[in-house]
Amino acid sequence: MQFSSAVLGFARAASFAPMGGVRFQATRQGKRVASSSNAPRYRPGRHFLQIPGPTNVPDRVLRAIDNPTIDHRGPEFGQLGREVLARLKEVFRTKGPVVIYPASGTGAWEAALVNTLSPGDRVLMCRTGWFASLWQEMAERLGLDPVFIETDWRHGADAAAIGAALAADGERRIKAVCVVHNETSTGCTSRIGEVRAAIDEAGHPALLLVDTISSLASIDYRHDEWGVDVTVAGSQKGLMLPPGLSFNAVSEKALAASAAARLPRSYWDWRAMLKPNAEGFFPFTPATNMLFGLSAALDMIFEEGLESVFARHDRHAEATRRAVRAWGLEIQCADPKYFSSSLTAVRLPEGASADALRAVILERFNMSLGNGLGILKDRVFRIGHLGNFGDLELIGTLGGVEMGLAAARVPHQSGGVQAALDYLSGSA
Repeated sequence: MQFSSAVLGFARAASFAPMGGVRFQATRQGKRVASSSNAPRYRPGRHFLQIPGPTNVPDRVLRAIDNPTIDHRGPEFGQLGREVLARLKEVFRTKGPVVIYPASGTGAWEAALVNTLSPGDRVLMCRTGWFASLWQEMAERLGLDPVFIETDWRHGADAAAIGAALAADGERRIKAVCVVHNETSTGCTSRIGEVRAAIDEAGHPALLLVDTISSLASIDYRHDEWGVDVTVAGSQKGLMLPPGLSFNAVSEKALAASAAARLPRSYWDWRAMLKPNAEGFFPFTPATNMLFGLSAALDMIFEEGLESVFARHDRHAEATRRAVRAWGLEIQCADPKYFSSSLTAVRLPEGASADALRAVILERFNMSLGNGLGILKDRVFRIGHLGNFGDLELIGTLGGVEMGLAAARVPHQSGGVQAALDYLSGSA
C-alpha cells in the first residue's frame, strides 16, 4: 500500500485551526506555520480532547468552580479546606498529610525534592520516558546529583536494577529513589510495590518519591501500603480538574527528613502549610474556586467508588489495546505487565508521520490526540482514556482514529472499533 502525501511525501501539509482566527500548517518536523484567516471555521459537535491530560472537565466540576469566591480566612472556607484535605487522603490511600499547592505538577516535583534533600545529595532515577527525564533535569538545576538507570522507553521502572544499585551503595550516598508511576509519554506503568520491595531487600534507607500525575484516581495506587514517602500529583488528569492544583502526600519518614533538609525553600515549605491546614486554611491565598471544583470531583469519584473508577479505566484501556492490535499497529509499551490504564501510545509503521496523522484527524474529525515526546517525537501518537470518560466517548475516540488512519492512508487493517465494541459488550 502506498503512503499518502500527508504521511510520506508531505507535498501538501494538513492544516488545522484549533481556536481563534489563526490557522496553522502541520509539517513532517512538527512545526506549525501561521497563515492568515480572519474567521475560524465552525465545527459542529464537541471537540474530542483525547490527549492524556489535561482531560475533559465535567460540567458538574465546571459549575462548582463557577461559585462566587468566598473569604479564604472565613469559617465557610475552613470547612471546605478540612473536608477536601481529609477526602484527598482516601484517594492517595494514606493516613498522613496531603499538601495542596496552586501549581502544576512540576511545582509538586520541586516541593518533593526541596523538602527532603540537601545540596549534593544523590538521587536514583529510572529513565522510563520524557517526564522522568524532566524530573532529572530539575534535580540537576536544584544542585542534586541524579543517577539514571536507562530503559528503552517501552517498559516500566526496573525494580531489580534499582535494588542492585542500592545494594552497591555501601556508603549510603543515595538519599532518594524517584520513580514515575505512569509515564505519560510511553503508556508504561511502573510497579511501585516491587520498587519498595527492592529497596527493602537492599536494606537501604533511601526515601521513595513517586510521580502519580497521570495515574492518581485512574490507576490503583497505595501510598501507605507501598511505603511511598512523597507522592506527587496534579489536578488535570484523573481528578478531572483544569490545571492549577498540585499535591504532595507525605510520610512520617519524609516529614522527619524535611527537618534536616537544606535545599532552599519558602513557598514550597511543608512546615508552613501543615499548621494552618489542620484548620482547613493555607499560609497564602489558595486557589479558592479550584478547591470548589476539587470538592465536586471528589464527590463524583466516591459516588462511583474508587475501585469502580480503577476498573473502568482498566476496561477502557484493554478495549483500546484490542483496537490497536486489530488495526495491525504496535503498542509502545512492549510488556503487558506495564500496560497503562490512563493512556495508550501507538507506534506507526516506519516512514509514517504520527504528527501528520494527528493533524489530519484534527482537521477532518475535530479530535486532538497526544503527540510523541523526546525520542518518540513523530513516531507515536497517544490516546488518552482517563478522567471523566465513558464507553461512548471511547468508541467515538477510536472511530476518529480509525477514520483518520484511512484518510491519511496509513497502512492498517480495519476493524479496530469493532474489536473494542466486542470487548466492551462482553465486559460491561
